Amino acid sequence: MNTINIGLIGCGHLGNIHARLINEICKINTGFNFAGVYDIDENKKNETAAKYNTKGFGSFDELFDSVNTLVIVTSTSSHFEIAEKALAKNINLFIEKPVTSSLKEAERLIDISREMKVKIQVGHVERFNPALTSLESFDMKPMFIESHRLAQFNPRGTDVSVIQDLMIHDIDIILHLVNSPLEKIDANGVAIISKNVDIANARLTFQNGCVANVTASRISLKKMRKMRIFQQNAYISIDFASNKSEIFRLVDLNEKTDGLSYHVSESKKIIFEEPKIDNAENINPIKNELETFFTSIIENKPVKVSLAEGKQAVEVADKIMKIISS
Repeated sequence: MNTINIGLIGCGHLGNIHARLINEICKINTGFNFAGVYDIDENKKNETAAKYNTKGFGSFDELFDSVNTLVIVTSTSSHFEIAEKALAKNINLFIEKPVTSSLKEAERLIDISREMKVKIQVGHVERFNPALTSLESFDMKPMFIESHRLAQFNPRGTDVSVIQDLMIHDIDIILHLVNSPLEKIDANGVAIISKNVDIANARLTFQNGCVANVTASRISLKKMRKMRIFQQNAYISIDFASNKSEIFRLVDLNEKTDGLSYHVSESKKIIFEEPKIDNAENINPIKNELETFFTSIIENKPVKVSLAEGKQAVEVADKIMKIISS
């Protein structure tokens, strides 16, 4: 594919962020063209189109006929319908998380796309956070994980539970890192302000023995996006808000290392390391995931977060919600 003509559906708060970043990407890449936007809200559509010097389309079909790549940033409940129609026109898809509002819809999308030669990436943005990507060369074998994702209340996103809205980020990361079948789920949660669950905790037990304790809240006074990982001879702290990670490793006293260290016994010492990525403070994870997706289309390479992985996260979130509701 020589040129990718990119369309955006959804011009709300997050959609506008995507529009700005798509516009930036297209300005510096001759093979990328921001073809236009669509939103059911005529004013939002026109404002976004004018702001980023692109076309505001009058319908889904008009937009679909002008693009080969689509970024879907609408309410979760509409993802499946839009994606299904776009796939009928062989359009590459970037779908914001959660990929669909139900497991059945996610499975249906997989069935529809199975024989198609299109790229589909799910917008699990934390996979592109420098705090996590800086750990890619480190041998991760988690045995216990604790994550806290806390946010102040915002009416946006309350059409789904905090599990689908916030916790699903950590569910996706944990499934990716542990890479073992899930054996058991214990969960509880309550609705406080909205009609859906606003605060929840889940304990995920995997077949390899790893346990993950996951907490998400959208009614907290302070924001937090942290994950702590414990494994043999190592403790890893990931702060998604600050784009930074820390590693504390227990090693032999005579092992040569570059990190700071202190002795804990005659034969062992603890090494402190701070994995870094150049210019991490200026890296925008959303821009990073969009660029990676567009490049996978141009170069015909696998996407970083597949539809199957998006479905797995939805499946676990669905099970957690069912346990809480029962």
